[in-house]
Amino acid sequence: MASAMLPVPVSVKLPRRILQIYNGRFWQTLLVIFLVLVLLGPVVNLLIWSVAESWFFPHALPSQWGLKYWFQVFSPYSDVSGSLFTSLGVALLSVLVCLVVSVPAGYALAQRTMPLRLVFMLLFLIPQAFPNLTVYMNVARLFYQWGLNGTVLGVVLVHSVHGLMYSVWISVAAFSATDPLQARAARNLGAGPVYTFFTIILPQAAPGIIAASIFVFLESMDEFTGTFFVGAPDISTLPIMLYTASMSGNYQVSSITALILLLPSVLFMLVIHKFMRPEILSRLGK
Repeated sequence: MASAMLPVPVSVKLPRRILQIYNGRFWQTLLVIFLVLVLLGPVVNLLIWSVAESWFFPHALPSQWGLKYWFQVFSPYSDVSGSLFTSLGVALLSVLVCLVVSVPAGYALAQRTMPLRLVFMLLFLIPQAFPNLTVYMNVARLFYQWGLNGTVLGVVLVHSVHGLMYSVWISVAAFSATDPLQARAARNLGAGPVYTFFTIILPQAAPGIIAASIFVFLESMDEFTGTFFVGAPDISTLPIMLYTASMSGNYQVSSITALILLLPSVLFMLVIHKFMRPEILSRLGK
């Protein structure tokens, strides 16, 4: 009985402690490796396919490497180059349309005294509340009657309706995060409402509006379903080109196209991280 109460020697405790630390680090390392494979595995696969000139089963790696398909993609006569410029043009026009709507709407909805404020904010969520396939099939039918199918205007309208949710809600948060005392002080000193808005309120909300514009731009660049039903085959964007290349088995071109679409997403997300201040994020949905 007395031997059971004796303390464990230090020489026994140390190996147990070292074993616990080793096991903890082992599982942490295993988790990190798993996350890296999940996040970077698809990108690595795209990079390999983009420089693979010949790769057939059962080879684990390409049998022939080169930049042949990169030169084809960026050739002046390539369809990918035209699709890239179309995607950029449609995305910029969608941002412009969304800003024209979301800046005044965001400023108005940021005023908590506005009647039916919550109802109007929820209206901009309706396009996200239904399956995109069903919505765009009906939109394509209406646009066909109005002569907007196969036009840049029709594609821009579809992208803008889809992006209004981001632009309006982020704009509301941006205007809600502005300091009302500065605007009130400007009005007390004799400044008019228009002057106060453009010189006091809008500069404070500018970071949030820039972030909203980036979200709309990225959403438009990646939009496939709406473009397919409303614009194809007359309007070809990068997602349409990616779909066409992958369905025809041209994995090199589809991989390069996917990397081109991925690049602005990564760059702009770094910009969004800079502009989306904590006070703006805390106002989302309020």
